[in-house]
Amino acid sequence: MSISSDEVNFLVYRYLQESGFSHSAFTFGVESHISQSNINGTLVPPAALISIIQKGLQYVEAEISINEDGTSIDRALDSLSLIDAVVPDNIALQKAELQRQAQANAQSGIKVESNSANGEESNINLIQANHTESMECDTGLEIPASKATVLRGHESEVFICAWNPCTDLLASGSGDSTARIWNLAENTSSPNQLVLRHCIREGGQDVPSNKDVTSLDWNCDGSLLATGSYDGFARIWSTDGRLVSTLGQHKGPIFALKWNKKGNYILSAGVDKTTIIWDAQSGECKQQFPFHQAPALDVDWQNNTTFASCSTDRCIHVCKLSCDRPIKTFQGHTNEVNAIKWDPSGNLLASCSDDMTLKIWSMKQESSVHDLQAHSKEIYTIKWSPNNPNTSLMLASASFDSTVRLWDVDRGICIHTLTQHQEPVYSVAFSPDGKYLASGSFDKCVHIWSTQTGSLVHSYRGTGGIFEVCWNSRGDKVGASASDGSVSRIFFNLFYILLPL
Repeated sequence: MSISSDEVNFLVYRYLQESGFSHSAFTFGVESHISQSNINGTLVPPAALISIIQKGLQYVEAEISINEDGTSIDRALDSLSLIDAVVPDNIALQKAELQRQAQANAQSGIKVESNSANGEESNINLIQANHTESMECDTGLEIPASKATVLRGHESEVFICAWNPCTDLLASGSGDSTARIWNLAENTSSPNQLVLRHCIREGGQDVPSNKDVTSLDWNCDGSLLATGSYDGFARIWSTDGRLVSTLGQHKGPIFALKWNKKGNYILSAGVDKTTIIWDAQSGECKQQFPFHQAPALDVDWQNNTTFASCSTDRCIHVCKLSCDRPIKTFQGHTNEVNAIKWDPSGNLLASCSDDMTLKIWSMKQESSVHDLQAHSKEIYTIKWSPNNPNTSLMLASASFDSTVRLWDVDRGICIHTLTQHQEPVYSVAFSPDGKYLASGSFDKCVHIWSTQTGSLVHSYRGTGGIFEVCWNSRGDKVGASASDGSVSRIFFNLFYILLPL
C-alpha cells in the first residue's frame, strides 16, 4: 500500500470544493500545487475522502472487535466517532471494555447479538430507505427524462452556465479549462458545441492553462461572451468561438465578471483584492479599484458606470468610474459577503453572507434598510425577481441549510420557505416573467416553484449535484450545470430541461 502527499492533498481539495468551501479550496489548491498533480480528477468519485474515512473507521471497529487469536468478541460495540478512532488510548479502553463485558456475559450465559448482524445495518437501511423516499417527487410533478437533454463534452466539473439573451445558445464554464457554447435552437439529442480553450502563453506557444473557468456573462445583445478564469485572465469570445480579446491585469484568479447594460465595459473581481473596469472594445483596463482588504468575491453594476463589490473582508464598496475612492461603503455583515445584487431599478442593493443573514441597503442611508434573519446556515447566493407590473418585487435566497426563501422586500418579511431540497442549494433563478423560480442543489435536483404560492410545480432529478440553474429568454427551458458520477467512470454534465409551463 502506498499513499502520496499529492493524493491526500487532492482528496482534501475535492472535499473542500464539494462542501462549498470554494475560497478555502482555492487557497489550499495553490499552496499544495494541485494543478501540477498528474491525478486525473475525472476518475475520482464525489465524496471520495469521506468514503475512505468511513472504510477506515469500519476497519478500526472490526479491529477492536477481534481477539488476538482471530476470534470475534461476542459483544455489541458502540459506534466510534472519528476522533475516538484516532486516539490510541480510546481504542485500548474500548477493546478492554468489550473483552470485560464479553467475559461477564459468558459467565452469566447471556448472548448479545452484534449490531452489524441485525440491529445497526437494519436501522441504516431503514433510514436510507426513508431518506430516499422523502426525496422522490410526486409523479405528477416529475419532469420525464424525455424532456431533459444531457450535453456531454466537458471533462471536469461544470461550474456555471448562462443562456444567450437573444438566442438559444447556452454557454458553460468548467474545471477542464474550457468554456463551451451549445447551439440548442433545434431540439436534437446531439447539439453542436464550440469549445473555447483557455490557454496561456508559455515558451512562445499557447498551452492550456489547466485552470477552472468559473465565471461567464453574455453582453446585452448576445453577440459576445466574457469568461473569467482562475488563470487570472478575462477573455471575450464571439458566438462562433473566436477569441476576440484577452484581458490581463489581475494577479490571480478571477471570481466574478459582468457586462454593463450598454455593453461597452466589463467588470471583474479577483483574489488580488481588486476590481477592474475593462474597455470591451480595446481590451484595456479603464480603472482598477484596490479598496478591499481581502479577495473580492462578487460585483454588480448599478448603472453603466457605477457598481458594487463585496469581499471576504465583510465590506461592500460602491464605486464609480473616474472616482479614486468608493462613493459609499456598507458595513454590517460579521462574516464574508458571498454575493451582491442591485434590484431592477438600481435603488436597493441586496447582500448575503456566511453570517446567515441577508441585508438590504440604500444609497440614501448608512445602515441597512432590512436585516433579514431566517436561514440557519451560510447563504450562498441571491436573485431579484424581474420587473413585472402584475407581481410585487421579490428576493430569493439560497442557503447551505437546504432551503430557498422568498422575501417581500418592501415589508422585510419571508413570504415562502421552499423546503424540498435535501442538500445545500447553490443556485436560484427567476423565470423571465417572474412567475416561477428554479433552484438547484447538491441533492441532484432541479425544482421549479410557483413564486405566488410557494408550491412545487415541476421537479427533475439528475445524477449529479447542481451548481447553477438559468432560464432562457422565452422562459421555456432551464439550463443546469452538474457534476455527474457513475460506477464505471466519472463524467461531468450540463443539461437543459424543456418545461411544460
